[in-house]
Amino acid sequence: MSDSPKQPVRFVSVLAEEAGQRLDNFLLRHAGDVPKTRIYRAIRKGEVRVNKGRSKADYRVKAEDSVRVPPLTVVPREVSKQPSAAWEKRIRNAIMYDDKELLIINKPTGLAVHGGSGVRLGLIESLRGLLPDERYLELVHRLDRDTSGLVMIAKNARTLRALHQQLRENRIHKRYMALVAGKWPAYQRMVSAPLDRRHTASGERLVKVSNEGKPAKTEMRVLERFPDATLIEAKPISGRTHQIRVHTQHIGHPILGDTKYQNDQSASRTSTIGLKRLFLHATAIQFEVNDQRYDLSCPLDPELESVLGKLRTERKG
Repeated sequence: MSDSPKQPVRFVSVLAEEAGQRLDNFLLRHAGDVPKTRIYRAIRKGEVRVNKGRSKADYRVKAEDSVRVPPLTVVPREVSKQPSAAWEKRIRNAIMYDDKELLIINKPTGLAVHGGSGVRLGLIESLRGLLPDERYLELVHRLDRDTSGLVMIAKNARTLRALHQQLRENRIHKRYMALVAGKWPAYQRMVSAPLDRRHTASGERLVKVSNEGKPAKTEMRVLERFPDATLIEAKPISGRTHQIRVHTQHIGHPILGDTKYQNDQSASRTSTIGLKRLFLHATAIQFEVNDQRYDLSCPLDPELESVLGKLRTERKG
């Protein structure tokens, strides 16, 4: 029998500045040191209620909603919310833009945007620890742990709501650079294939092209060609999980360094060029919020640039 302390049932009223958050993120802020998997299980089983009714994890809470937070096992904190000295330096150096509305971070590869599922400390928790004077910091969108590049962090609920609305209306323009296996067809300017997100028996998240999935479109264009590899720009029209990675795999040209969505050709080419990470980088973002226009870009990191340098040398030879 567990000796872990339990929280009592609580009814939490959503404050005006919290409105617009997803229910799962709201609970993570209010449930203490509880594993993310436990939060999702509580939502699925109906232990969490919003205004006395069942709800889904992606429900966006409204001001004055009453959220039932059930008894949840509290996991003793083993580590501080402060990142290590090495990660603190990397995160502080990764801040691309900072004003009263939002932070824009050039997220390093290997850093999850959110803790949970075996990740003790993600980008958002690290930022809250490093910037204690910022009372409100919320992720606007996500990047995969192994993807590097631009991530937006809202500093107030008004900005978060505005940006989420723009994301739903496809008014935020994001561009990625990816190095894919083989010769990308010049005519392949768009990949349109529905994506279905599922979990394996071990709990691993896996996305597949399926008619049962949600519509997804990605614009693509060739930037540079190499022997058995192509550098492309990808612009997701929809924002599905692992969208670019699965769409490139779907047409036979997986992203190099992707161990989840790969084929024999991409695995072999990844090995021959000495690539140790996923070659996917969120390089640019354009949007307008609160009457201000934002247009930011960030270059590839030295590791990815080094890989391109090797390929250019190989091409000349």
